[in-house]
Amino acid sequence: MAERFDTLAADIRACRVCQPHLDHPCRPVLQDSATARIRIIGQAPGTRVQASGRPFTDPSGDRLRGWMGVSEAEFYDPRLFAITPMGFCFPGLDAKGGDLPPRRECAPLWQDRLTQSLESVELTLLVGAHAQRHYLDLDRRETLTATVLRWRDFLPGFVALPHPSWRNTAWLRRNPRFEKEVLPFLRSRIREILTSAL
Repeated sequence: MAERFDTLAADIRACRVCQPHLDHPCRPVLQDSATARIRIIGQAPGTRVQASGRPFTDPSGDRLRGWMGVSEAEFYDPRLFAITPMGFCFPGLDAKGGDLPPRRECAPLWQDRLTQSLESVELTLLVGAHAQRHYLDLDRRETLTATVLRWRDFLPGFVALPHPSWRNTAWLRRNPRFEKEVLPFLRSRIREILTSAL
């Protein structure tokens, strides 16, 4: 039986399991509602989201909303979108100043429980390789590019996306099929779900 979603979300916000491994305070970030129709599973909060406490309040969020064809008001409406990253806390920076991967402790604690509790979700966006490896039955050698470009294989429940970081602009140029094939479908399907939800 699924847990009550509001209780689960409160437990996530109170989680401090990773604190011994971080040099900053744990601040789990998610957008939650038991009625959400679309779920977004990204990597982990970055420095701006750690500061704001709100998911995707950075340039990658602007790009993701553009890919989805949704307004900021729609995106931050928890009745429509649940945002439940693989890691709920900012994991810190590597030696080159990039974000570290999500802490390994997080996903086993929360992801399956969230999936069971989010009973109204019709579509889940898997943003980046960490989410795709967790949720899709992938060969360990499969690249993110291969996964994203065989997006139809994961329908109707999932759409695999690259991370919307501006560091991936070169990837987008090398893979024009993403903008030509994936994004028109994504926008159409999201609009269909939102129209029926509202």
